[in-house]
Amino acid sequence: MSTLYKYLIAIGLILSLGAGSLQAGNKDRSGQAGASELLINPWARSTGWGNAGMSSIKGLEAIWSNVGGLAFTQKTDLIFAHTNWLKGADVNIYSFGFSQRMGESGVLGLSVMSMNFGDIPITTTEYPDGGLGSFSPNLLNLSLAYAKSFSNSIHAGFVLKIISESISDISAQGVAIDAGIQYVTGTMENIHFGITLKNIGPTMSFSGDGLSLRAFIPGQETQFTLEQRSEAFELPTQLVIGTAYDFLFENDYRFTLAGNFTSNSFTKDQITAGAEVSLKDYLLLRAGYTYEDGMWETIETDIRTNVSKGFSAGVTVQVPLSKEKGSAIAIDYSYRTTDHFKGNHSIGAKISF
Repeated sequence: MSTLYKYLIAIGLILSLGAGSLQAGNKDRSGQAGASELLINPWARSTGWGNAGMSSIKGLEAIWSNVGGLAFTQKTDLIFAHTNWLKGADVNIYSFGFSQRMGESGVLGLSVMSMNFGDIPITTTEYPDGGLGSFSPNLLNLSLAYAKSFSNSIHAGFVLKIISESISDISAQGVAIDAGIQYVTGTMENIHFGITLKNIGPTMSFSGDGLSLRAFIPGQETQFTLEQRSEAFELPTQLVIGTAYDFLFENDYRFTLAGNFTSNSFTKDQITAGAEVSLKDYLLLRAGYTYEDGMWETIETDIRTNVSKGFSAGVTVQVPLSKEKGSAIAIDYSYRTTDHFKGNHSIGAKISF
């Protein structure tokens, strides 16, 4: 079977996974999905150009963007990242990732993302001003990934996600899968195509003592417990198709143009374009813009449904650890603009050895 046929079959399999559940760009369904933290990229490098490089991303961060790129892990990758989400809202995202090459063509990966919202005062109808202590929601996503290089051109993989959302007396758990593929071509392997289907899984629902209500039967002193049922919710499925082109120059200089189209099942479709400059892989500069319908309207209108302004920028400083190819330590930073907040700031450290 030729390489082209294998590529087409792989794309068909990915598309067929979500054919029954994906409803693209339906703004009328906004807010009806749960586990929306699955749509947040926690890594500092790939967010610097709005995830425009999903078709060419390589290494551990590909677990979130396009798992096919995980197959490019040279040996071992470690990443630690922190994101100050919507600065001023006291929301922090902590992430950790690990990937390891297994044999000549396979790579295993693990990533953990945790969102912290700080301490929120407990209020009730009797105590609307608080005074009863505080609670802290906990959102945790655990991703297990495997990617493989089927040839010099085709790289594909899958991700199993375990989703946990909880407070002290209510919780919900779920699972989802991602599938992604990258295709590299060109005389210098500088043309990239990618496609990924994300967050495919069964519905989730909340349960716990927090859904119970204690009350008295009228005319009696007997107290009873009324348990309410939580409505199930779907996951925010995405289909992303992208491409990138590397302009390669002497002395290991590179300029990359990239873009992708994101089809969202519960929000508006998005188009992202970005560019990255690499100076001998020591210094990397990147910027991107993500557009969706109504992006330039004021936040007070019902046309605008996203607090993001679309622009993002980032920088990476990278130093080799040895003469071995791919062995390096890097510091990444990215900034994403928002309305009514002071943006999203991400910083990360990556070690490859």
